[in-house]
Amino acid sequence: MGSTDGFQYRALYPYRKEREEDIDLLPGDILVVSKGALQALGFKDGDEQTPNQIGWILGVNERTKQKGDFPGTYVEYVGPVKIAVPSHRPRVQRPLPATPGATGGRLPEALEQGSPLPDLQEQFSPPEIAPPLLVKLVEAIEKKGLDSEMLYRTSGSELRQALRTDWTLGDLEPLDVHSLGEALRGYLQDLPSPVVPVSVHGDILRILQEIPQPENCRKQLLLALESPAVPLQNTLTLQFLLRHLGKVSQQAESNSLHPRALGEIFGPLLLRLPGASPELSPDFSVLFLETLLQTKELEPEQLPPALPPKPPKPKPSAASLANGNNTPLQDAEWYWGDISREEVNEKLRDTPDGTFLVRDASSKIQGEYTLTLRKGGNNKLIKIFHREGKYGFSEPLTFGSVVELITHYRHESLAQYNAKLDTRLLYPISKYQQDQVVKEDSVEAVGEQLKVYHQQYQDKSWEYDLLYEEYTRTSQELQMKRTAIEAFNETIKIFEEQCQTQEKCSKEYIERFRREGNEKEVQRILMNSEKLKSRITEIHDSKMKLEQDLKKQASENREIDKRMNSLKPDLMQLRKLRDQYLVWLTQKGARQKKINEWLGIKNETEDQYSMMDDEEELPHHEERTWYVGKINRVQAEEMLCGKRDGTFLIRESSQKGCYACSVVVDGDTKHCVIYKTATGYGFAEPYNLYASLKDLVLHYKHTSLVQHNDSLNVTLAHPVLSQPPAR
Repeated sequence: MGSTDGFQYRALYPYRKEREEDIDLLPGDILVVSKGALQALGFKDGDEQTPNQIGWILGVNERTKQKGDFPGTYVEYVGPVKIAVPSHRPRVQRPLPATPGATGGRLPEALEQGSPLPDLQEQFSPPEIAPPLLVKLVEAIEKKGLDSEMLYRTSGSELRQALRTDWTLGDLEPLDVHSLGEALRGYLQDLPSPVVPVSVHGDILRILQEIPQPENCRKQLLLALESPAVPLQNTLTLQFLLRHLGKVSQQAESNSLHPRALGEIFGPLLLRLPGASPELSPDFSVLFLETLLQTKELEPEQLPPALPPKPPKPKPSAASLANGNNTPLQDAEWYWGDISREEVNEKLRDTPDGTFLVRDASSKIQGEYTLTLRKGGNNKLIKIFHREGKYGFSEPLTFGSVVELITHYRHESLAQYNAKLDTRLLYPISKYQQDQVVKEDSVEAVGEQLKVYHQQYQDKSWEYDLLYEEYTRTSQELQMKRTAIEAFNETIKIFEEQCQTQEKCSKEYIERFRREGNEKEVQRILMNSEKLKSRITEIHDSKMKLEQDLKKQASENREIDKRMNSLKPDLMQLRKLRDQYLVWLTQKGARQKKINEWLGIKNETEDQYSMMDDEEELPHHEERTWYVGKINRVQAEEMLCGKRDGTFLIRESSQKGCYACSVVVDGDTKHCVIYKTATGYGFAEPYNLYASLKDLVLHYKHTSLVQHNDSLNVTLAHPVLSQPPAR
């Protein structure tokens, strides 16, 4: 494809598309427009620099890859660019939205006479991000500081009393943060309609009940809040408040406002419950806000700098790395651009220590990036600073580019930057390989690679099992030694009390025997006293030796635990790879006998991957035995009541485009969502691989659901509508 002249524009304001042909904008988005497209509309050279006079412009959003119309009043001109030849389409005349900020909202009129607050839809309109009153209050609160223990916990201020009759805010500078906080709560309380409309309460309740994974639950809640049933102004207001409350929770060590506490304060204000609702408990609104805040990742932590980074030194092996110092950042395999924190968490889930990627900083400031590193089973976020063409994690900034910085720490430990980060950047998450899990192109090659992964998994499992046995044994010994030390303490206490009693009594007897001249009895008493003291000393020495042994063994036990934890990500990754190869082979029609050979399974013995001759006769192959269509949770529980563990059904989920699996576990019915994605059906990424619900059911006939949820240690063993086997 050839290239042509074009222009770049940068979005200044958020815009949510109003028509199918529009595209969404967020501040900082880069938009590319063909010069030919502007000329076709009758514009001349130079007109491109004043987009507000062009009107609606056809272009491509580089972040989202959406192609469509955007308002010229929402962007600024950046400069010329070479682009691929675009296609054109007919345009229709439509009114252009005013430049944000050029016109005032209706709120000042409504509040002139001290009238009650109007609805959010009347207080502001996009591209404003929230009601002006709310923005003014939040900015004043954040300026005063968020570390007060009484923030959002006071009542009865003069400002709050005044605002009950007049919401026109004057100068907020003289007011303290407690009065401002109470005013903010009062603002939410005085809104005629809550920020979260009653129309989505049912969807929110179902999401909270059916999705146990916090990250997935939060994603689905946000999607529900962006449905057509929620006015745009309500969605923007909630997003604005979540950003503010997220900052407040980051100061929880000072203000004690953890997500739960914020949920208790603000949940009932944002999501007001109807007067009498048997389905909704008082904790419903609290849990809703707590879920949105608790899983929201904090801004990159600024770890205290240790030593300044050493100057980068050339290494012969640098050329073998995926990116050298001369590689443009856009081409670096580990650079993912503008992706969300949730996407980063998903890509780094269950990866070994040293795995990393780089993305644009959430601040959207050009030149700032965030390195996310896997360490100790957690994601560590490190901000990459930029000033005057230099980059680094802390002062002084010594690297000429982000690529140079990352290349350096792929050779050197990050302990140079922070002593706690004693690892190198070992395993980049490559954006070029994410969708190529199975890279081989023939069944035989895939089978051989499956054999390799299965052997690696078995080796790691054997190593883990040995460590687990050793850990269990030493844990029992540690408990026995702790019990023995407690017994020593009690024994020492008894002997010391006996020694004190003897000393008191022996003084009288010694004096009496000495007066009588009976030196033999005096020596006997003194000898008994020495023996008792010697015995106490022996017990003390034995206790000290046992404590030293306990300390040494506890240290060894911790090391075993560390080694076990370091193996877990590798085990999970190998299991995922093995399962993905198994699914690929099954979908390509590979015979089970051949798959068993690659797995080293004797075909005459049955295990979790072997298919017996009568496998084809399993009721799981008949969808009518387990698929029950559109029924709700209560009906599903009634169908499964009294059934044995492993009895299951698949039904339509209350979430649009999803299904739900209801299964009996320990005599109780549990529910989990089945997602339908571009890659297939599944319970969670990266397991959304199955071409049909039937393929998913057949797989989990042999594989436990415990890998997705610790409380679901069960297989899909018995379809609810199948006939029980003849006895």
